[in-house]
Amino acid sequence: MATREITNTPDTAQSVAAVSGTPDYSRPLIIVTTLFFMWGFLTSLNDILVPHLKSIFELSYTRVMLVQFAFFSAYFLFSLPWSKIVNRIGYQRSMVVGLLTMAVGAFLFLPAASAVSYPLFLMALIILATGITGLQVAANPYVVVLGKPETASSRLDLTQAFNSLGTTIAPKIGGLLILSAAPLAIEQLQQLAPRALHVYRVQEAASVKMPYTVIGVALLLLAVLIGTFKLPKIETAAYRPGEKVDDSIWKHPNLLLGALGIFTYVGAEVSIGSFLVNYFGLPEIAGLSAKTAAGFVSFYWGGAMIGRFLGAGLLRRFKPGHLLALCAIFAAALVTASMLAGGHTAMWTILAVGLFNSIMFPTIFSLGLAELGPLTGNGSGILNMAIVGGAILPVIQGSIADHVGIHHAFVLPVICYLYILFYGLSGSKPNSERYARA
Repeated sequence: MATREITNTPDTAQSVAAVSGTPDYSRPLIIVTTLFFMWGFLTSLNDILVPHLKSIFELSYTRVMLVQFAFFSAYFLFSLPWSKIVNRIGYQRSMVVGLLTMAVGAFLFLPAASAVSYPLFLMALIILATGITGLQVAANPYVVVLGKPETASSRLDLTQAFNSLGTTIAPKIGGLLILSAAPLAIEQLQQLAPRALHVYRVQEAASVKMPYTVIGVALLLLAVLIGTFKLPKIETAAYRPGEKVDDSIWKHPNLLLGALGIFTYVGAEVSIGSFLVNYFGLPEIAGLSAKTAAGFVSFYWGGAMIGRFLGAGLLRRFKPGHLLALCAIFAAALVTASMLAGGHTAMWTILAVGLFNSIMFPTIFSLGLAELGPLTGNGSGILNMAIVGGAILPVIQGSIADHVGIHHAFVLPVICYLYILFYGLSGSKPNSERYARA
């Protein structure tokens, strides 16, 4: 019964509730969870593209971080337009449009590789991320409202666990397919004749064609699946055109502070992940080849996956804000330890950060949407705009790395985790708690 579409009439909603009691949303939740896996997989592949494109185009750390800048800028540019699309055509159709947009971006990798054009690669990433933005704006709030409010953090954390499954698998697969050949050192590239250099770049760039073609086809098939499945409509988060809402997103500090929390969290997570392959290649850390280091990146994202599966249960037993604060403390401590240490100690402490990153996004997101009601769609747009932290902070860390080295550039994520600590303890309180009389 939960898979039938619920119309926007009180009589129908009451009759469904009367017959079924508490609706069973397990089937639609499973379907939507596939989207979380897919965009996690694609986002994590950027960690493999960064060292790959750095080698092909002989880029500095600052310039190669334009990969993440292009990708995550789409969240800032298109989140609010996507929230308007969601309000107009609904969650389900928005998911389908998002998937189709992602497919266009994936297929654009083919001409980018053939032309060996860094700007075209960046354009493909922007289009791909624009589609992912649509999925995030639609799917995250949909999961939040697809059940009881008190279990929203746990429910979103569980779906995000499958997002982390995608981020865990992607570096391993990407390393095998995209980084299969050992890249030439900059000194070797400088010795090549112009024609030989072009041939080398064409061969190296061609390694992305097969993976992204398969991804594009998979996205098209997933769009068909989502489009034909009947997802239930959710009354409590519905927005009706022309309806006057006596409320404003600016009256909800938990949303606005939560947007900054998403900015800092995504920025920290992406900054760390983007540098891991190069970080592990340093002689004073592990001296690993790019292909071998890419395999270890899976431990970073795998920790997030394990943490989210565990967190789904913990968030039902403990206050989400307090658990968020505890994870922020551990994450900041581990990054600091990695900067102060060397060798395998530095490597494994930075990888362990993924475990404590795990619950941060779903917890901040659900706490930010608390008590928004009909403003949920607009609130989701604001929170997804804040994912632009993944565009800005890695570039800043890249600039720091160019000046002081990768090892000590991780000070930036530490600052981010300290803000998340504040949000968990204080900034996340909804208005019912914030303005409650003593």
